[in-house]
Amino acid sequence: MTDPSPAPRSIAVVLGAGGTLGRAISVALSGRGLRVVGVGRRADPPPDLLAAVPDVAWCEADLSDEAGGARVAELVDGPVRMIVQAAGLPAGGSLAELDLALIAVAMSTKLGGWLRVVRALDDRLVAGSRLVALGGHYGAEPSPHAPLAGLTNAALANLVRQMSAVYGPRAVTVHLVSPGPVESERMQRIATVTAAREGGTADAVLDTYRAGSPLGRLTTAAEVAWAVALLLDDEAAALHGSTLWLDLGRRHGIG
Repeated sequence: MTDPSPAPRSIAVVLGAGGTLGRAISVALSGRGLRVVGVGRRADPPPDLLAAVPDVAWCEADLSDEAGGARVAELVDGPVRMIVQAAGLPAGGSLAELDLALIAVAMSTKLGGWLRVVRALDDRLVAGSRLVALGGHYGAEPSPHAPLAGLTNAALANLVRQMSAVYGPRAVTVHLVSPGPVESERMQRIATVTAAREGGTADAVLDTYRAGSPLGRLTTAAEVAWAVALLLDDEAAALHGSTLWLDLGRRHGIG
């Protein structure tokens, strides 16, 4: 009698896998034994992601409409252990200069995109699956210098609590990971734009962001990836519906 076929590897779906955080998270989850399906707007995976995770399955998709979720579902042929929303936001600028059309874009992409993929893969979720979104410091610590991040991430925190009530009875847990400003290509671009508008240098702008933490630095992509991978542990079910703050002590509130 022949041995039965091995069970398929569990899958991690990473939205925004082409960005700094998405790449780091993809590498960390692959290291935990998951098969990674990376989703992004670019046609091919970034070379550094492909080098670190050679078996990554890449899906080019615009998650602002239903067709994007369906495209992702076509690539997923096994049980889904984790779906991570790691897509970034447009810079947006200060409250005085914010293009209000970007609010709808950000909500549709970050919140709507995550929900579209979760719905498309609902029948592949299993007991112990994790639904994870990356929020951010400004969702709880509003700043007129980063209104788009504040509005979107506050809404995301609300959505996580709603989803926790819906998916908890299926033993599928929902989590929000909220870093402060992250050392990244995007942060460098924001600093460059800010310096051009307000004077000074990008390095000086970054130093101001670093000074916002008692540790005098920014959160790293490796720290965010560590926190997301940590949620794979069985004990992480106790964090269902909660927020993991990775803001290096920036928040002033106790809530």
